[in-house]
Amino acid sequence: MASSDLTRKPTIRDVAAVAGVSHGTVSRVINGGHWVSPEARAAVEEAIRTTGYTTNHAARSLATGRSGSLAFLLTESQQLLFSDPTFALLLRGATAALAERAMTLVLLIADSPGEQANVERYVRAGHVDGVLLVSSHASDSLLASLVAAQVPTVCSGIPRAGDTPVPSVSIDEVGSARMMTRYLMDRGHRRIALITGPNDTPGGRFRLVGFREELGDRFDPGLVEQGPYERDSGNAAMTRLLERAPDIDAVFAASDVMAVGAIDALRRAGRRVPEDVAVAGFDDSGLAAVHTPPLTTVRQPWPDISATMVDMLLDIIDGTPRESVVLPTTLVVRESA
Repeated sequence: MASSDLTRKPTIRDVAAVAGVSHGTVSRVINGGHWVSPEARAAVEEAIRTTGYTTNHAARSLATGRSGSLAFLLTESQQLLFSDPTFALLLRGATAALAERAMTLVLLIADSPGEQANVERYVRAGHVDGVLLVSSHASDSLLASLVAAQVPTVCSGIPRAGDTPVPSVSIDEVGSARMMTRYLMDRGHRRIALITGPNDTPGGRFRLVGFREELGDRFDPGLVEQGPYERDSGNAAMTRLLERAPDIDAVFAASDVMAVGAIDALRRAGRRVPEDVAVAGFDDSGLAAVHTPPLTTVRQPWPDISATMVDMLLDIIDGTPRESVVLPTTLVVRESA
């Protein structure tokens, strides 16, 4: 490029001139690299770097019918985005996966019916190419609306039964709960309680199933409490459990945040962790490692969940069907149990 050209924004033709290829080749590289030799692609990518060329996203959107962005749609209250670290981990992973593709992630939060209606209008208008749906409750109608509108969607966690099949990325909820329950049993604990999440979420529903299956005949419904995935919820649930079953010697909480709340209640009641009552969580969200005492927990593969959701959704947008994926978890033993 001539020195006089440096004051204007570089164009595709500038990139083509530097790379020594046609502007059509540059366009193909920018729009996915189909039918371009590796040598030509490398020359174009180097020319883009040296010229400082950036894509005109508005023009590209008109040409391709795509926005170049995906929605991270959280159907929970705004406060949970900041109080529950699991959502931040998923968000960070999805952002990183899209950054590698020069795409944008749009954060949408839709808890109330009004918020969900606004989000549905926004998505249907084509502002995003697809939706990464996080924490869908059985009572939500948003998933069905997205399916009816033919919006490419991938769920985090297994959608509720009866829905039009939607690809999902989940963990083995039942197997993970069984693994933790078996660990506590093998440690000699006999009165094991469960604090699980809402029954209209995959985690709340299936972690209870795994806990009950592993205990078998030893399962006592009086040692189960349910509530939202919040610290105060874990605190209140533990308080109720101690009132009716003071001989509890272990607690399995369906999230690390709830486990921390349970420890708050145990300390208030004068119970030591783990000497008097062992406490285990679920997620390994970062909170588990820094808490005192550090939490024994089930580690979810957060980076893999986000990356797989993004890969799956982009394939669906490109017209490639994808099946749901179930990822393994890991038992992490720390001081709390």
